[in-house]
Amino acid sequence: MKIISMIPARYSASRFPAKLMQDLAGKTVILRTYEATVNTGLFEDVFVVTDSDIIFNEIVNNGGKAIMSLKEHECGSDRIAEAVEFMDDVDIVVNVQGDEPFTEVASLQKLIEVFRNDPNKDIDLASLMVHISDWDEISNPNTVKVITDRNNFALYFSRSPIPFPRDKSVAIKYFKHKGVYAFRREALLDFYRLPMLELEASEKIECIRYLEYSKKIKMVETHVQGVEIDTPEDLERAKKLWK
Repeated sequence: MKIISMIPARYSASRFPAKLMQDLAGKTVILRTYEATVNTGLFEDVFVVTDSDIIFNEIVNNGGKAIMSLKEHECGSDRIAEAVEFMDDVDIVVNVQGDEPFTEVASLQKLIEVFRNDPNKDIDLASLMVHISDWDEISNPNTVKVITDRNNFALYFSRSPIPFPRDKSVAIKYFKHKGVYAFRREALLDFYRLPMLELEASEKIECIRYLEYSKKIKMVETHVQGVEIDTPEDLERAKKLWK
């Protein structure tokens, strides 16, 4: 089973323009993420997939591998699907977010094990979730929440608090969806070829498309929150953590 990692990387970002090219302890955020992913030793190949000459040159000029997107894409899954469409020997593609330079090996290993333990290929993709308890985070629309069945297959993702606590006496655990995915190549290409439907368009959460087309998403719990660099304040937190 050939397993590779793809890091989708857009230069523009509405909340923090050029965030991937910001300095993090002497190297750019995207280069830190690329090197951390390579250093896990889990992948036969690692590529940054980008629409930006600046990011492409940053990776290549530092000895890394990068692929330029040929089309405009609205989400990371589409971007990496275009890149792997003609890589016939790839089985599993792990999408590592370009704005998460603190790549955590144990969580990635858990995602990969999902497919090693699925000989019948029933699972289309796997992703990470982390328990959250702060109500400000639970109610924040920038935090994507996920609910699962008893076997940890995703039922739905939302920017709203799910489930809604109508009965506050019920002990409900809330889970934040971390945007790290592992795909079977076929499921990723299906995503690329299938049109966006209403639920995905409304929530602006790309993994909802898989659910709308009856794909099976196995959620894996991790206890590592990590740092997603979405704002200048996040970058300052990352700098302190790096030290």
